[in-house]
Amino acid sequence: MTLSTRPATAEDISLIGQFIRDLAEYEKLAHAVRFDEAVMAQKLFGPRPYAEVLIGEIDGVAQGFALFFHNFSTFEGRPGIYLEDLFVRPDARGSGLGKALLGRLAALAVERDCARLEWSVLDWNTPAIDFYKALGAMPMDEWTVYRVDGAALQTLAIHSL
Repeated sequence: MTLSTRPATAEDISLIGQFIRDLAEYEKLAHAVRFDEAVMAQKLFGPRPYAEVLIGEIDGVAQGFALFFHNFSTFEGRPGIYLEDLFVRPDARGSGLGKALLGRLAALAVERDCARLEWSVLDWNTPAIDFYKALGAMPMDEWTVYRVDGAALQTLAIHSL
């Protein structure tokens, strides 16, 4: 068995879309998937990419992905990498592909002089939590994620100066 990772290209957009739908199904969030592949392709591979994607392969067959982007730590004064999504198809779990994708992200963080690699995990996803802890990841229990979207985002934007 040969594991490999590679940067995604625009030709991978349908594959990326399917991985996102599969992840949403696993996370019981399929109802929340609203993306348009053409728009997402523009945002990922257009003139100003907002995120990057790695494709994980086993024996040359795509079995997982990691979508990530840069953030910035004011306390560190350096960028970081934020992992938005990591997904490995169920039949490929336990192969080491998830660890290989995270390892490649860690290598990118080191190459790019990033201070950290961060991500979120659903609190009920104990298999993922156990996997992350085994890699040395630490939960940030004292932090709560907040989000503004939809109508609330539009309302807040009215207050822009």
